[in-house]
Amino acid sequence: MEFLNQFLLSGPDLQDTLISLMLAAIMGLLISQLYKHTHRGLNYEHTFMAALVLLAPIVSVVMLYIRGDLVLSLGLIGSLSIVRFRTAIKDTRDMVFLFWVIAVGLGAGTYNWGVVVVSSFIIMLFVAALYFVRYGHAPNTDFVLVLSGQTPFQSDASRNTIKRYSVDARLRSYEVQDAHWELVYELQLSELSSLSAETLITELKALPGVAEVSLLAPQLALPL
Repeated sequence: MEFLNQFLLSGPDLQDTLISLMLAAIMGLLISQLYKHTHRGLNYEHTFMAALVLLAPIVSVVMLYIRGDLVLSLGLIGSLSIVRFRTAIKDTRDMVFLFWVIAVGLGAGTYNWGVVVVSSFIIMLFVAALYFVRYGHAPNTDFVLVLSGQTPFQSDASRNTIKRYSVDARLRSYEVQDAHWELVYELQLSELSSLSAETLITELKALPGVAEVSLLAPQLALPL
């Protein structure tokens, strides 16, 4: 009971610890929500959001343990060297968010609360700005177009249709076997959208002799 009373009466230390943990958890929650609403791609995992929320207070706890103690810091390094993390990071952007919540945990655990809040909100503004201006997205996207059907086939009509929707189109393969033919184009769509892709496919399928049309994105550059 005496130990419990002393622990509860240790006002400043207990209060600072709770503030650090609560601040780290709240900032981790905000960062995870920003990650959710600015994510693009096919590799979204909801468990990664929970990891972002939990990682910040966990790192804060580690920093609260150390508190300038050299022996504890060396022991922590030795214990972490035993643990092997085999989770592969599929997106470099995920690694940025991981470093971000780790930095938040380090700042909260060392009582740099003002730096944590101000720097985090500034970084949030940068992330939101990059998302809305679609920074890094190429205006044209490479696709592979496969046409197949039965003879007779008017190649000029298909070539003219492809040119209307693409910036650059190159014929990579032309195969004819009995009455069946197949064309493979490498092209760049001038407008990356599902509507333009559907319109291109519809017009090509309407051409005489065309039976199948396939539009493939070799680098997963899908219209998102």
